[in-house]
Amino acid sequence: MKDDQKPQAPEGTGSPERTGRRNFLKSAAAVGGVAILGAPYIRNAEAAKGQTWKVQTTWDAGTTGYTLFEEWCNGFEEKSDGELTVKPFPAKAVAADNNALFEAVQTGVLQGMNPFTLYWAGKIPASVFLSSYPVGPDQPAQWDTLYLGLGMREMARDIYAKHGLFYVGHIHHDANIIHSKVPVNSVADFQGLKLRVPGGMVSEVFQAFGASTVSLPGSDIFPALEKGTIDAADYVGPAVNWDLGFAQVAKYILFGPPGLMSIYQPVDLMDLTVNLGAWKRLSPKVQQFVEEQVAAYSLHHYVTIQKRNVEAMKKFKDAGSIVSRLSGEDVEEFRRKAIPIWFKWASKDEDAKRVFKLQLDYMMNDIMGYVTPEDIKGYSL
Repeated sequence: MKDDQKPQAPEGTGSPERTGRRNFLKSAAAVGGVAILGAPYIRNAEAAKGQTWKVQTTWDAGTTGYTLFEEWCNGFEEKSDGELTVKPFPAKAVAADNNALFEAVQTGVLQGMNPFTLYWAGKIPASVFLSSYPVGPDQPAQWDTLYLGLGMREMARDIYAKHGLFYVGHIHHDANIIHSKVPVNSVADFQGLKLRVPGGMVSEVFQAFGASTVSLPGSDIFPALEKGTIDAADYVGPAVNWDLGFAQVAKYILFGPPGLMSIYQPVDLMDLTVNLGAWKRLSPKVQQFVEEQVAAYSLHHYVTIQKRNVEAMKKFKDAGSIVSRLSGEDVEEFRRKAIPIWFKWASKDEDAKRVFKLQLDYMMNDIMGYVTPEDIKGYSL
C-alpha cells in the first residue's frame, strides 16, 4: 500500500517525513494555479469536520460527459482527506428540469449543480454572455482570458450572489453542432426549419433566419427527432451526441467553416455553481481546493471530450452521416443578424451590460479584431 493510501494518523502525530511528503504533493498540485486531479489535499485543522455535497449535472446518465463528471465527483473525498465528499447525480435524478435544478440549489436541496451556463437566460440575462454566443469569442483560451485575466469570474460571482448562489468557475467541454433530418448547407436553409436550441440569444438569432425554434433538454432530443416533432437539433459535440443515438434519427451534421465546429456556440461553457451558504461553510483552504479542482477538471473534461469527438466522427461517418459546413459568407451574415441581438440582450439589465461591455472591448481590441467601429455603428450601451 502506498503512503498516501494508508489511514491517516491523528493530526499532529504524523512523522516529519510523511508531513513533508504530503505538503510537497499539495504544493505540486497547484503548479500554475491549477490543481492536479489526482493529488491529495492536506487536512486543515480548522476545518476537520467533513461536509457532503449533492451535485446534479445536466449530462445524461451513460454519456461521456456524465462518466467524466461522476469520476471527478467521486475523487473529492479522498483528495480532500475527508473534508468534502461530493455525490454526483445525472440530469433529472433529483431536479426534474432546469428550473427545478436552479431552485434546488438555491434552497439547499442540492448543494451544487453542473449546468450549461446559458440555461439561465430567463433568470439571469447576463448568463447569455457568460458562455459563447453567435459570432462572439470563439476560442477556449479567449474565455479563460475573460474569466481569469479580465475579471469576468468576479462579475459572475457578484451576479450569482444576488440569487443565493456562488459561481465557483467555468468548465470547458465543447462546441455545439446541429444534427438534422434534412440537408442544411447554408444559412438560407434555416428558413422554416423546426430547430431545437437552448433559448435566449441563440434562439433569437436562428429566428432571425426564419427558423422555428423550441427549447428541449438533451434527453428529449432523440424522441423529438425520431417522431419528426423537430427537423433538427443543436446540442453538444460528436462524442456525447453519438452516445445519445443521434446517428439513428438524423442523417446530416452541420459544422461551422473549416477550423470552427460552430459559429453560434463555439465554446459552450458549463460551470460549477453551489449554494452560497454551502460555500461559506467551507474553510478558505477547502474553498481554494475546490476552485483548483474545477480548473483542473475543466482541462481534463475538455481534452478528453475532444479526443472522443475524433473517435465519434468516424463512427458517424461509418453509420452514413453526411457532414456539411457553413461558409465564410454565412459567418458574415450571422454577424449582421447577431450584433443587434447582442445589444438587445445587453440592455436587459445593468449586469448584462457590464459583462458585455467587457467582452465588446476585448473583441474590438486589435489583438482580436473581431468587431470594428463600423460593425456597431448606431448601437450603444
